[in-house]
Amino acid sequence: MELRIAVLAGDGIGPEISAVGVEVMNAVCRKFGHKVQYEYAICGADAIDRVGDPFPEETYQTCKNSDAVLFSAVGDPKYDNDPTARVRPEQGLLAMRKRLGLYANIRPVQTFPCLLHKSPLRAELVEGADFLCIRELTGGMYFGEKYQDNDKAWDTNYYSRPEIERILRVAFEYARKRKKHVTVVDKANVLASSRLWRQIAQEMAPQYPDVTTDYMFVDNAAMKMIQEPRFFDVMVTENTFGDILTDEGSVISGSMGLLPSASTGDSTPVFEPIHGSWPQAKGLNIANPLAQVLSVAMLLEHFNLLEEGALVRRAVDASLDAEVRTPEIQVEGGAKYGTREVGRWLVDYIDRA
Repeated sequence: MELRIAVLAGDGIGPEISAVGVEVMNAVCRKFGHKVQYEYAICGADAIDRVGDPFPEETYQTCKNSDAVLFSAVGDPKYDNDPTARVRPEQGLLAMRKRLGLYANIRPVQTFPCLLHKSPLRAELVEGADFLCIRELTGGMYFGEKYQDNDKAWDTNYYSRPEIERILRVAFEYARKRKKHVTVVDKANVLASSRLWRQIAQEMAPQYPDVTTDYMFVDNAAMKMIQEPRFFDVMVTENTFGDILTDEGSVISGSMGLLPSASTGDSTPVFEPIHGSWPQAKGLNIANPLAQVLSVAMLLEHFNLLEEGALVRRAVDASLDAEVRTPEIQVEGGAKYGTREVGRWLVDYIDRA
């Protein structure tokens, strides 16, 4: 297979973990005889500094004309700490999702047996936890009508039937491939938008008689994820709720540096780690690249390269078992490995497989 991949490294630790992702991708393609061509483009604070736009037209065209996007992270403190800034790095991420029509964000939450002790939850609660958070990505308050002055502000949580139907369909189809259980998360006791979500979900559920469908208010879901994470199989929700719940889910594994994601929809899919740009660690060679590497696995699997994706996942598991880990997940007294060293170990494992 021939693949054309747009690489958007972004800000902070992005370039460091992006380099590891590309190296792993190259190793897998060598192993299986695939050809891959990379097109590099700018985004986020880096793009603002260069051209004044966090998602410039040239970057959009690069993404649009590629088979997939391997994205890393955006964000910079000089914008975070300036509430008056009119252009922000995160606007580039929202623009990419909107312009590419990426309405479905798929975030797997899973635990690793050798890292159960790193979870803030007791091992007996998180052992075996394995679920998908499916977040609607291009609607809701993030994209609704907004207003702000010195005395008042509002954000409109707008959703239409087609937007809700298409994301629910994604959730039901994923559930059919897993444990056949969908939990629709909303706030239907308070919000009109949530009542529409629940109404449409109840209309669609009979179309999937092999899937068990239940409904949960978002505050209850937040508690349930901590009390009983193994309850969930596929969780589907709107944009704002999904943003919060997926970050909560990410810490169950013990590190945000372990979890990848995919954003899919009408155009080129994007594969990225769920963590941010961690600017304080920029250039220190301490960032965990495994979420980026697992994003490569999701990319390969998206193109039905299942054996290739499985090899990447085995390499990650083997590195964790061998305690080849960056500092935040290394065992006490374990050998020191940086971002680059973990990457080289993974490439060597794939080459020898």
